[in-house]
Amino acid sequence: MSTPHRKPLPGTVPQRHDPDSRPTASPASTCSISRVEHTLGILRGRWKLLIIHHLLIRQPRRFSDLERAIPEVTQKMLVQQLRALESDGVVRRFVYDEVPPHVEYELTPAGAELATALYALHDWAAQSRSDAPSPAGEDRPSGSGS
Repeated sequence: MSTPHRKPLPGTVPQRHDPDSRPTASPASTCSISRVEHTLGILRGRWKLLIIHHLLIRQPRRFSDLERAIPEVTQKMLVQQLRALESDGVVRRFVYDEVPPHVEYELTPAGAELATALYALHDWAAQSRSDAPSPAGEDRPSGSGS
């Protein structure tokens, strides 16, 4: 008995005919929710993306430089967020045996790979903001017809 011939789904690549084979999914369809959740777990926290952003701009950075770059964060929270990023392999910490203590942070290669995602978030925010209507009372660009 033969099985009916099935057309491959859009976005898939058919393999050689094998009764037990299935089409291979395209890269876009291989996005695993567990991977996304894992990544979001690493980046969860109000300050982590800002820390990564500032390390992308210039590194290594001393702890006090990061404090000045993100003035709204408390020292305790900055330490917690940096330690979490370090334990997740995103940030590397260097301690110099000096008085007063000298600590610097830089992105690991894995952390530097987040640049693409961070730039994509930046571009998305810029685009979605330009598409949004201006709040009442805010100046509108000239030539808007109002």
